Amino acid sequence: MFRRSLACLLFALSGWAGAQDSPAIAAASDLKFALDELAQAFHQATGRSVRPSYGSSGNFFRQIVQGAPFQLFLSADEEFVFALADRQLTVDRGEPYAIGRLVLFTPTGSPVKADLQFADLRLALADGRLRKFAIANPEHAPYGRAAMQTLRSLGLWTAIEPRLVLGENVSQAAQFAASGSTQGGLFALSLGLSPAIAGAGRQVVVPEHLHAPLRQRMVLIRGAGETARAFHDFLRQPAARAVFRRHGFELPAPPPG
Repeated sequence: MFRRSLACLLFALSGWAGAQDSPAIAAASDLKFALDELAQAFHQATGRSVRPSYGSSGNFFRQIVQGAPFQLFLSADEEFVFALADRQLTVDRGEPYAIGRLVLFTPTGSPVKADLQFADLRLALADGRLRKFAIANPEHAPYGRAAMQTLRSLGLWTAIEPRLVLGENVSQAAQFAASGSTQGGLFALSLGLSPAIAGAGRQVVVPEHLHAPLRQRMVLIRGAGETARAFHDFLRQPAARAVFRRHGFELPAPPPG
């Protein structure tokens, strides 16, 4: 019995050590392709690993407030970082790492065309061609909120709201649109540039004046370990910033130091 208990204890401790060596990272789902690439590059450069989880920034905010063991948070909306800092759950108020952009996307075979003026989307709402349209849930997904702002700016929100299919996060909204489950959608450019989605339809980048800027900010959570801190520093470097740019993000001013 003692040996069995000791073995269980050693197994639990080894699992805890593994978690410490590979810290959990909470990342907005628009980062899926960029951050997977950066996590791999970090591992190749340092021999260390991180474990990104992707989802909506609002949901991650609530999870961190409730004690979820994330060590680094990369939010698609800097306000969630500020709210965590105000609760003294972070080491500081974080720093910006990217500015996101939206795309209007219509899948191959859709009766709706993507254009910069949203002209065909407007016509499709009037003549019945548009039956379903995908965005992320505006209640907790920053890209969903930006999509809602865009549609309101264009005077389309009231007409399109009954036809919306809401993704739990922006990645799910992109999947709905790219799969043809909807006739179109608004989601992150960083997802639209991925090979699986880029070849699945037509897309145009939404003019940035139609919605509030998607200022994305990262922050270390209190108690973050050495590996999480090293990865945070890695993401600040010019080579990492170049990866963000290649995946469709605009870049804020370089961090000091």
